[in-house]
Amino acid sequence: MSKSEQISRMTDIMARFVGYTGKVLPDDVTAKLQDLHKKETSQLADVIFTTMIENQRLAKELDRPSCQDTGVIQFLVECGANFPLIGELEALLRESVIKATIDSPLRHNSVETFDEYNTGKNVGKGTPTVFWEIVPNSDQCSIYTYMAGGGCSLPGKAMVLMPGAGYEGVTRFVLDVMTSYGLNACPPLLVGVGGGDVCRNRGAAVEESVDASDWFAQ
Repeated sequence: MSKSEQISRMTDIMARFVGYTGKVLPDDVTAKLQDLHKKETSQLADVIFTTMIENQRLAKELDRPSCQDTGVIQFLVECGANFPLIGELEALLRESVIKATIDSPLRHNSVETFDEYNTGKNVGKGTPTVFWEIVPNSDQCSIYTYMAGGGCSLPGKAMVLMPGAGYEGVTRFVLDVMTSYGLNACPPLLVGVGGGDVCRNRGAAVEESVDASDWFAQ
């Protein structure tokens, strides 16, 4: 298979994967929702969980996105330094988002902020966002897709704390954000907390904490 054929094939696979991500939840997420549902005693909570589970069933059955807000697409890429398409990967992922937007379809969520127009393709300056982790001496590549919709991204907040604030300051900040912004988030909530030297690093740490594969075991 030529390189151009490899690029075309991977673009098609990723486009279908992005579309599928917007329609079907991972098995562990589905299992956790069912587990949480069983533990609820509130009638209102029972109605909400029943509705959520039925919504997911219909999304898969009808081949439609499970939420009207399919978010801004982000990719977490663990790529080997020797992966043959490493140089083409970012452009390839961009094309896969455009294809998924048309084929799935996905809502047009990418807006050029200062030019004030929707690109209509879910791509734009810095979108989709690709977070890279290069793995030395490897030719393998793992790609994780994350759809950052308003229900999870809008309630987010960054803060520069004074050096002496310590763990108590971090805890107070997190709880303040949860109580003031949590009403606008989509339940059930998984709160990602990232710490670092600059806001950009903290944001990446939040993505990694939310993406942790064992969080459902907590």
